[in-house]
Amino acid sequence: MKIVQAIYQLAISLWAGGNAIFTLLLTPILFKTETRDIAARIVGNLFPGYFRWGLTCGVIALVCRLAGHGLTAKLPVFLLLAMLAVTSFQALYVEPRAAELKRQIGSFETTAKDHPLRREFSRLHGVSAVCNLAVLAGGVVLVVLP
Repeated sequence: MKIVQAIYQLAISLWAGGNAIFTLLLTPILFKTETRDIAARIVGNLFPGYFRWGLTCGVIALVCRLAGHGLTAKLPVFLLLAMLAVTSFQALYVEPRAAELKRQIGSFETTAKDHPLRREFSRLHGVSAVCNLAVLAGGVVLVVLP
């Protein structure tokens, strides 16, 4: 069972760590060092892999948690299911919708901030940011929990 616990901890750590690096380090650096359109294109190209990574780590962690502990401790299982639901929502709804809006907008540098498509994109971006922070917070809790 020690191997199952180790894989569980590794999956959670890789998921939370990947989220932290992408959200708190990589994305801000890209938007500071590149034009908005180039940074948005790079981040947009990374999103599908980023979400697959999260979903894969989450499923592995959930399977390992259930295999090692069953439902004896419900909080970790609940957090994992919530994190997987949020990541699935981002991957299957938010990201595709945001990508379509970006395609329709064309350029964030030349399209007015009050344009309806830009406003809708900003709303989705806000939803995505909250989702990312929620998944990160859940991951931190799971890493710290015994």
